[in-house]
Amino acid sequence: MSTNKRFQITLTICLVLAFLFAWIRMPAATPPPNPPAPFDDVISTNTHSMIEAGRRIFRYDTFGDEAFWGDTIKLHQAIAGQKLGGVGPGVSPKTALSVGLKVDADALPASLAGEIQKGKVDLEDPATTLALLKLNAVLGVTGLFAPDGKLKSVGIQCALCHSTVDDSFSPGIGHRLDGWANRDLNVGAIIALAPDLSVVSALLGADDATVRKVLNGWGPGKFDAELFTDGKALRPDGKSAATLIPPALGLAGVNLHTWTGWGSVTHWNAFVAVLEMHGKGTFLDSRLNDSVQFPVAAKAGFGHVRNDPDLVTSKLPALHFYQLAIPAPIPPTGSFDAKGADRGRLVFDGKAKCATCHVPPIFTEPGWNMHTAAEIGIDDFQANRAPDKRYRTAPLKGLFAHAKGGFFHDGRFATLRDVVDHYDGFFKLGLSAAEKTDLVEYLKSI
Repeated sequence: MSTNKRFQITLTICLVLAFLFAWIRMPAATPPPNPPAPFDDVISTNTHSMIEAGRRIFRYDTFGDEAFWGDTIKLHQAIAGQKLGGVGPGVSPKTALSVGLKVDADALPASLAGEIQKGKVDLEDPATTLALLKLNAVLGVTGLFAPDGKLKSVGIQCALCHSTVDDSFSPGIGHRLDGWANRDLNVGAIIALAPDLSVVSALLGADDATVRKVLNGWGPGKFDAELFTDGKALRPDGKSAATLIPPALGLAGVNLHTWTGWGSVTHWNAFVAVLEMHGKGTFLDSRLNDSVQFPVAAKAGFGHVRNDPDLVTSKLPALHFYQLAIPAPIPPTGSFDAKGADRGRLVFDGKAKCATCHVPPIFTEPGWNMHTAAEIGIDDFQANRAPDKRYRTAPLKGLFAHAKGGFFHDGRFATLRDVVDHYDGFFKLGLSAAEKTDLVEYLKSI
């Protein structure tokens, strides 16, 4: 064998051995990626805890407002009645249900539920109302009791106006529906029961009889939040200035809140908790210092309110989180004509131009969702009671859940067809009767 041949064989053997040695020394294959970073777990845990905390706050937290509803205006005395240490006839369950208060069926012990169904519970007796309060069964109302069992104070929660029940047990009694507007609730009539409204009279500069007349004039499903900022109890046409209680659901992705867009959801939560519910918290909004637009609020210093301890501010994040988690409900099967709704969607997106402002899938404008009264063809009275003097483009999802009482801020349009007719005439859309019918079916289906 030639020297050159031996050299080639030796070189080949060396290369093979080098390769094998290198292969043996190679590190193990790269392991698969690590599981999700621990912070993902933190987010998931936070989501769960925020929703649970927000639910408790929404349903049960009074923010210390019992100091107003009980200690100051003494509403609890009217609820209890004279026979139970209060004043007057008291509020029986029958009366409570008649003014729109709701009862959580899930808070009722099975034995009590059975007795009610058998007609063995006296629903005409205020003592039964107090028993329901002790069970924390009345939506949005908390009773505080003395050791001897007497009702010593009462507070309210967000759920008073913004929750109802499904009537699964009986009318007014059922499973909670958080976020749904309680359009049966006669807030004004309930407040007017309070024995001592002197603090309200002093705030508004009106006598007791006038204050009670105004409150009783609100009617079911309405509340006048701006009354305590501008003192305007009546519209120019002489009707009550109260507006419909809005839903507190389907708000994820929606910018400004309330009919006239005072601010974000959490701004309005603070506004209501401190200025309307009279909770013990902090609220800052320098716009309320305008003595021309908001004479009552400016005089009372509502633009700069601080309480120590502050029982509101720390709860705003979880409350906000929970509200944004409440979806708009899906319309029940059979509540609209599906084929008509399919045709109506084309009208909504096309000829009627509804989607110009009610942009799917949030059905309001992404961004600043506000319009002047002139832009939507109505009067500007309610708009002028808010800082921006405009009306919000209301989200349209789940309209069926808050159709009672009518549409627009004050219920001026009794039906969806009335709303469609208004815009058809104002914008000169030229919709046919069939197109209007289909458009209504689509609105009912959203």
